[in-house]
Amino acid sequence: GAALCYRTICAEAKAYMGEHMHPEISMHTHPLGLYTPHFPTGNWRAVADLMLSSTRLVAACGADFAISPDNTIHEAFDIVAAESPIPWLHIAEAVARYAATSDMVCLGILGTRFLMTGPVYPGMLEKHGIDYKIPNEEQRSRINEIIFSQLVYNDIREQSRLYFNEVIQDLKNQGCDGVVLGCTEIPLLIDPADCPLPTFDSTRLLARVALQHSLAD
Repeated sequence: GAALCYRTICAEAKAYMGEHMHPEISMHTHPLGLYTPHFPTGNWRAVADLMLSSTRLVAACGADFAISPDNTIHEAFDIVAAESPIPWLHIAEAVARYAATSDMVCLGILGTRFLMTGPVYPGMLEKHGIDYKIPNEEQRSRINEIIFSQLVYNDIREQSRLYFNEVIQDLKNQGCDGVVLGCTEIPLLIDPADCPLPTFDSTRLLARVALQHSLAD
């Protein structure tokens, strides 16, 4: 998923900056295994410390601002933003703003079970006057299992894609007019062409906002 974010910036920069050009990018990634133990316990302070560790490293390389395509860790965003040596862009803000310009009324939220039941997207969507729904408990459990046992390893299965589409159809039946792909890896699985709802790809939307932000500076 992080590679998809990086690739999007590099590929789409050509239209703005010319052949073979893109903003300078420095990347640092702690192993996911250092983050995941803190999700079930809600230890967002520990998550923030990992994010800040990465931030200081890229700031030392000369980065002007920071992003992370990992949606779940944004629950620690406020801590990080308050202590970071450089500004951060918020992934859910990127999605919410784009959804608002697309006249969305109600979005379904897909992601890890911590993301789906957490505050990261509800607060941002509500700021833009957009309602939201999440899958039921059984669906959340299965989605979480697919993310952590398959997608993070780039294990893309047709059966899983069809399951996600079934969940998205359920959200559509409940009144959603779009769906947030609120996990870095979900865009690797979902094909917008056969998805029951318009998709809001958080990974690519964040990459595009970061590209525009770098060009604005």
